[in-house]
Amino acid sequence: MANFVEKETEETTKFIKVIPPKDVPTIDIIQKTTGDLGRWHIAMCIIICLVKFPVAWLQLSIVFLAPPTTFTCVDNSTDQCSQNCTAHEFDRSTFTETIITEWDLVCDRAYLANLAQTVTMLGILFGNCLFGYLSDKFGRRNPLICAVVLQVICGIGAALSPWFVLFLVMRLVAALATGGSMVMSFVLVMEIIGLKWRTMFGILYQIPFNLGHGTLPLFAYFLRDWRHFHLAITVPVVLLFSYYWILPESPRWLLTVGRKEQAIRVLEKAARHNRQPSATVRDDVDLHMQKRPQNQESGNALDLVRTPIMRTYTVCIGYNWFVCGLCFFGGAQYIGQLGGDIFINVALSAVIQIPSSFFAIWALKSWGRKRTLVFSNLVAGGSCLLIGVVPPEAAWIRSALSCADMFALAICFVTCYIFSGELFPTVVRNVGVGTASMFARLGSMAAPFVAGLVLVEAWLPPIIFGVVPLIGAVLCFLLPETLDCKLPDTVEEAESIALKKPETEEKK
Repeated sequence: MANFVEKETEETTKFIKVIPPKDVPTIDIIQKTTGDLGRWHIAMCIIICLVKFPVAWLQLSIVFLAPPTTFTCVDNSTDQCSQNCTAHEFDRSTFTETIITEWDLVCDRAYLANLAQTVTMLGILFGNCLFGYLSDKFGRRNPLICAVVLQVICGIGAALSPWFVLFLVMRLVAALATGGSMVMSFVLVMEIIGLKWRTMFGILYQIPFNLGHGTLPLFAYFLRDWRHFHLAITVPVVLLFSYYWILPESPRWLLTVGRKEQAIRVLEKAARHNRQPSATVRDDVDLHMQKRPQNQESGNALDLVRTPIMRTYTVCIGYNWFVCGLCFFGGAQYIGQLGGDIFINVALSAVIQIPSSFFAIWALKSWGRKRTLVFSNLVAGGSCLLIGVVPPEAAWIRSALSCADMFALAICFVTCYIFSGELFPTVVRNVGVGTASMFARLGSMAAPFVAGLVLVEAWLPPIIFGVVPLIGAVLCFLLPETLDCKLPDTVEEAESIALKKPETEEKK
């Protein structure tokens, strides 16, 4: 009898070790110590979101740096692109100076104006990957501060560049820093916000980008010289140097890499600001650390493709990022064909995206991440396919379909941001989001070439822009739903979302 009891106790102990109490692993330590939402969360998110203004300014400034320009040969008797034409005279009625007029980027040099944007998107692509890796290794805060400083230095350098080649180099490095700040700022917001408010803040985080887009026409309207314009969109970024004094490190990252004391200091300060009990923070963190694997190592880019589940995450969400980049910038070209005032057109293209952000808040919470991404892909793809069959004479129908396309793609963008942040674990979240969003940069670089197929067949661009999102919708069914799912810290936790029904945060 004693042997039976002893054996039964042994088996029970083993069972307890294998399956810990359900309520322990589902508690999110950040939410437990700092509360669901407080003054500290709101203040930090507002401060971090300010970085999205310069992100929009750099990516979209090419519209006013190299706008369409009419020109003639100084000798009116000679064709404007003839070899006999020694100089050009530009129409300066709208802009007094652009990079086109300053460096004569017309005729056989016209491709150089497009090259400036290609270089910018290439820099953002590399920045997504480089700073994603650096911030997973060295934290979110310090690489973000370095990226902001680099943006200012190279932005001012580009505005003062006497040579076009130097201008390209400065834009490339500034874009590299911008690509890094895009990824790091989003991940930092996701890691300090609890489950209940993660969706809303993940979407509201994108609105400053739209506001930055909308303020570009104001800068350009009052500053018609490209150098003054470029300085005006760079100098305000100096205010973000204050990150050095006011921005904390991600407590989730600190705990993940084992820097317990630093994490406790951040969490105690946050708890005091949120009027939460700070005296219990140390005990809560100690208990949390005891439940975690010992000597946990930081992840690396190989973890994104090391296992079948992580490969599925990376490929499927990466392709949907590609959809966003290719079709968003391709759709923007249709809106650009409306003609009229360039300042009004750019402002309208920004306004169209704002309602989609508020719709996404409702959809992501009601439908979940997967269904919202499927829906937006279907609407975007269907709209473009219809554009391909609607006759050019029905201009208002094509314009309405283009707006529907932009509306849906804006939802795709915010959904991909949130979905990526919830699929990839803390140890590789920055490099995961950075690598996935890299595909959007590849898409944005391919968009002009796809749009150029209109010279081959008028129906080709809308067909391609329509089919690509539909494929993205199909791939979404290979991804798990992450709505109300605990933010994973390790690769194992991230894979468990696909293997079983995800565990939610602590029940109220």
